[in-house]
Amino acid sequence: QVQLVESGGGSVQAGGSLRLSCAASGHTFSSYAMGWFRQAPGKERKFVTAISRSGGTTYYEDSVKGRFTISRDNAKNTVYLQMNSLKPEDTAVYYCAADRVTYVPTNEYEYDYWGQGTQVTVSS
Repeated sequence: QVQLVESGGGSVQAGGSLRLSCAASGHTFSSYAMGWFRQAPGKERKFVTAISRSGGTTYYEDSVKGRFTISRDNAKNTVYLQMNSLKPEDTAVYYCAADRVTYVPTNEYEYDYWGQGTQVTVSS
């Protein structure tokens, strides 16, 4: 089992940047594919990006390509989400998730473990 704790959320103006972190407990972090999802007010939770166990494979939702970068440091049991050129429509609660699989899931129902979420607010 793994526990996930997100940090790094906050308020920023459009065009700004934030870096989210997700720290995982346990000693098998490198066995988990990791994903980031977000949920805007009144909307369903949606996929943002995901990364393979080794970090060699990543996927991004189209609206964040070229602006967001997912990375991981298996020695630190942490996955990161660097968000640049933020837009008001990026405002949401951001969740990290973990799944002990060899591929890279993009569907939230495939993930077994979730963090509590961190709020990102982008003002125009």
